[in-house]
Amino acid sequence: MSIFSRRTLIASALFAGLLPTALMAADKPKEIRIDWATYNPVSMVLKEKGLLEKEFAKDGIGIRWVQTLGSNKALEFLSAGSIDFGSTAGSAALVSKINGNPIKSIYVYSQPEWTALVTTKDSKIARIEDLKGKRVAVTRGTDPHIFLVRALQSVGLTEKDITPVLLQHPDGKTALIRGDVDAWAGLDPMMAQAEIEDGAKLFYRNKAANTWGILNVREEFLKDHPDLVKRVLAVYEDARKYSLANYAEEKHAFQAATKLSDAIADKQLKERTAITYNKVGPEQRDSILQAGIALQKAGVIKADVDVKKALDDLVDDKWVAVTN
Repeated sequence: MSIFSRRTLIASALFAGLLPTALMAADKPKEIRIDWATYNPVSMVLKEKGLLEKEFAKDGIGIRWVQTLGSNKALEFLSAGSIDFGSTAGSAALVSKINGNPIKSIYVYSQPEWTALVTTKDSKIARIEDLKGKRVAVTRGTDPHIFLVRALQSVGLTEKDITPVLLQHPDGKTALIRGDVDAWAGLDPMMAQAEIEDGAKLFYRNKAANTWGILNVREEFLKDHPDLVKRVLAVYEDARKYSLANYAEEKHAFQAATKLSDAIADKQLKERTAITYNKVGPEQRDSILQAGIALQKAGVIKADVDVKKALDDLVDDKWVAVTN
């Protein structure tokens, strides 16, 4: 029997009904598909340094990088099986999980204040209440969208009281500066760019309503390749710790990807992004849960959904042992 290859043996056994099909799925993939995003600084360090490529070269596994422009795109790609790992906000991952996306949240890449409500320097909008009847640019399925819904809810308004203009984050920023909309549920680094280059105003901020930067994996990939997931996260940890110790290198990777100025990079990375956590622990869970409860009250999540159970189904925190 030694003359047969392992693959031939598996195929023969499958034909005979002796082995589960899961064994075939457990064969190592030819590539790991992972996203990078301008709102995930660790991903840019990983990509620039080629750390994952070095880790998996000995296995003959390639790394395919896919840029995502927002949580909604990362979640779409995960749902379609176009990527294996995707960067999102925790609240966006929860809503997507509730809507049937088979993902697990396994790692924290940042504690951000990456969203606020933004208007132009000459605008008379100064309070959430001033948005009533106004055109607001927003990207559905992202933390800025959820932030906007919660902000409106806090003053007794809903999305029906405004005119949402559905755009991806970069286009939302452009629409605001051009005057095509009255306000924008912003996202860094575009938000920082609008502040510095165009004098845009962040008229409503609430750091606590920004949910954590979360790395998600497709459930199927996690089930078939737990060893690879563990190794990906180990390399992510190396990149996060390297970035903590080498701000200049983190900034360099960010600027290489975005071509943005020192002032914009420093505003996002120094002022509004912390990368001192890695585990989806009690603090992170509670932040995501509170966002989910608020969205349920606002009617975004159906009333019969058990949000706490959905969160428990989403989070798989055993892959990271430490929290700093």
